[in-house]
Amino acid sequence: MELTRPDGSPLRVLVVDDEVNIAELIGMALRYEGFDVSMAHTGAKAVSSARSFGPDAVVLDMMLPDLDGLEVLRRMRATDPDVPVVFLTARDAVEDRIAGLTAGGDDYVTKPFSLEELVARLRGLMRRTGARRAESGSVLTVGDLELDEDSHEVRRAGVEIMLTATEFELLRFLMRNPKRVLSKAQILDRVWNYDFGGQANVVELYVSYLRKKIDAGREPMIHTMRGAGYVLKPA
Repeated sequence: MELTRPDGSPLRVLVVDDEVNIAELIGMALRYEGFDVSMAHTGAKAVSSARSFGPDAVVLDMMLPDLDGLEVLRRMRATDPDVPVVFLTARDAVEDRIAGLTAGGDDYVTKPFSLEELVARLRGLMRRTGARRAESGSVLTVGDLELDEDSHEVRRAGVEIMLTATEFELLRFLMRNPKRVLSKAQILDRVWNYDFGGQANVVELYVSYLRKKIDAGREPMIHTMRGAGYVLKPA
């Protein structure tokens, strides 16, 4: 399976386990396999990390000190309804509970588990989810903003927005990385395909064009992070 996102960056996995040594081991194995890994040791941290990190998959321990694994899942799914999850469960976990969890297409491994098995389950789950997402058409959605990569149509709250080719590419890059701060250098590299070198003003110019079309008279979605770059967030 290709271990990259559409923009070429590595797939992201959030590992949630209150046993730090287990989380570290899993993280090490996943990094070795080419994933970008973030870790959390409590349910609350897991929920906030899921928002900031935007994982492509989550490895989630069911038994956490503060929040129940199901509650963590519920809160994560409120932000990202499709994020695939591999659950880490104890051997004595109730069967019907597991059945309920995995009915949505998620997977689980019981402790103690082998790292190889966990990685294999994770890859399989991401492959299935990726295929399902691909089948649903190449429409990027962030909040009430939709971008169709095939027809090049863009809509906000159902209203069509006409963009130039460059504005479209800029918006596509922002929408492929929602809630992630993108530097001007990254934007130049991906959208204009050239290195950063006194060209920051072209990025600023096109971001301002895009704002006029996307955010005009609406709750803003494109935000400037001083000294860092730009981020697109649901209104």
